[in-house]
Amino acid sequence: MPPVFPDFCAESALPFSDGEALVIDKPAGLPVSRPRKGGRSLEDFLPQLRFGFQREPQPVHRLDQDTSGCLLLARHAKALKRFGAAFESGQVSKLYWGLIEGVLAQGQGTIELALTKTSSAADGWRIVPSPQGKRAVTHWQQVAVVGGKALVEFRPETGRTHQIRRPPRAGRPGPEFGRGPRPRRRRSGLWSRRSRRLDAPRGASDGSARWQTADCRARSHAGPFSQTGFCRTGEC
Repeated sequence: MPPVFPDFCAESALPFSDGEALVIDKPAGLPVSRPRKGGRSLEDFLPQLRFGFQREPQPVHRLDQDTSGCLLLARHAKALKRFGAAFESGQVSKLYWGLIEGVLAQGQGTIELALTKTSSAADGWRIVPSPQGKRAVTHWQQVAVVGGKALVEFRPETGRTHQIRRPPRAGRPGPEFGRGPRPRRRRSGLWSRRSRRLDAPRGASDGSARWQTADCRARSHAGPFSQTGFCRTGEC
């Protein structure tokens, strides 16, 4: 049985669309790639995102399964290569929202860690801090507080896997930010992430570069951010 047509696949719901690319508002809980254990993923819905094109669009980057928001898909091979190179070279600007329990002791700061991938038979693979890891830098700013929860804006400078899973913790300023066990939204309900905006370079007809912004600010999959009242503050 084909998957049910979800709201995020409706052409009218796309944050951005042209002949080269689509930006979808990926819902939280939907993995981009097929899980090893099987189950639903974005791959099930790519045929519905063709919108008249012969080929299915392909994701240029990844979002964690529990992260909602802006995800860029290329509509042909040349666009996929060009956008992929832009991500790899750090030309794409990304902005995320994070929802954290409690009020942060500082209004803004930078999380800088060295991260590496490790795996074990018991826990599977995961990203952990390590002196031998790759540098991961994320700038953050607390933008609103509602009902004892902080809405935090994250701007990753690097593109390491899972680097914004280690957020600043309430009441703890300084270099300790981001260290220790990461909060897991599924277990605690205290931590949600959303890809809020993408700014990507586009090639103009005269050979110069122009920028294209895709904004998922007020989209339907804001989920916990709207449920906790942040939309009433004007933040979404």
